[in-house]
Amino acid sequence: MAATPDPAIGFQARGWASAVFFVGLLLSPVAGAAPSACPQHHPGGQAPDILRPSLATQARELCFEAYSVVHSGVSRTALAAAEHLTRRRIQQARGLERDDAFHAESELPEEERARLSDYARSGFDRGHMAPSGDMPTPSAQAESFSLANMVPQHPGSNRCLWEGIESTVRELAMEEGEVWVLTGPVFQGETLQRLNGRVLVPTALYKAIYLPGRGEAGAYLASNAPGLAWRAVSLDALREATGLDAFPALPATVKARAMALPEPRPSNVRGSCDNQPEGTAPPAPPSPSAGPPPAPAQPAPSGGRIGLILAGVFALVMIVALIRVLGRR
Repeated sequence: MAATPDPAIGFQARGWASAVFFVGLLLSPVAGAAPSACPQHHPGGQAPDILRPSLATQARELCFEAYSVVHSGVSRTALAAAEHLTRRRIQQARGLERDDAFHAESELPEEERARLSDYARSGFDRGHMAPSGDMPTPSAQAESFSLANMVPQHPGSNRCLWEGIESTVRELAMEEGEVWVLTGPVFQGETLQRLNGRVLVPTALYKAIYLPGRGEAGAYLASNAPGLAWRAVSLDALREATGLDAFPALPATVKARAMALPEPRPSNVRGSCDNQPEGTAPPAPPSPSAGPPPAPAQPAPSGGRIGLILAGVFALVMIVALIRVLGRR
């Protein structure tokens, strides 16, 4: 299904504001830019700006060899995984065999980290935010299997559409030479599911990309559910929805326009895309440039209403005249 790259797609802002709890509310103890411990993973060396901080006391940045991640001890998931993909890195990654060594993250406090038992028999995959297929060395690949880099992801999403999005971004890195990437979950709704009462299940995922060779950027947005529907949004629209400025070093003109993102091409490994429903893309965030809706036009007074108004005025005049007459006596 082709995406709609216009971030101003109509939707009810009231419903979005009341129903959406986005990852951007959780990321940082200080609003705005904060020094990154892992500048090599961010364009311009600047980590995302957090514009609407919340629950920040349990959010922390972790640095790894080939990616960095902001992790929440509240959701016990990754919130934003940052990568710098290059042609050489993807070529190196293609020569590695995958070794599924999922593990709890020892660098996190025990109560803030997800456990392997949280995901066991849950029906959800341990979905990478920085994918193992992006990792150029055995040590980097091993680090990518940290549960700090995971979210609970529906198998119908993880093994089909999302795999296609990840593969498409790698192809962009091969074609363009380099791509900056930021990936994270979206939590939407007033009642959210937790695995084992601990790990929050996202309702959608985003993958923001910046192509420095073209000077263009945009973000994929897809539901955490079976289906091939997705939506393209600008970085400004992503910021309006999440309170997250994904790439703060970029010019405002780049953030304002959603690039024409390539259609994901899932590889359908082991028939994972067979019989997939079309699905529904998440609602579009409000356009940053869109103003309030115009006030409804007031109906013109009818003939009956005009008559009532004139009668009221005449009665008022008569009352005033009567008062004056009585006042002279």
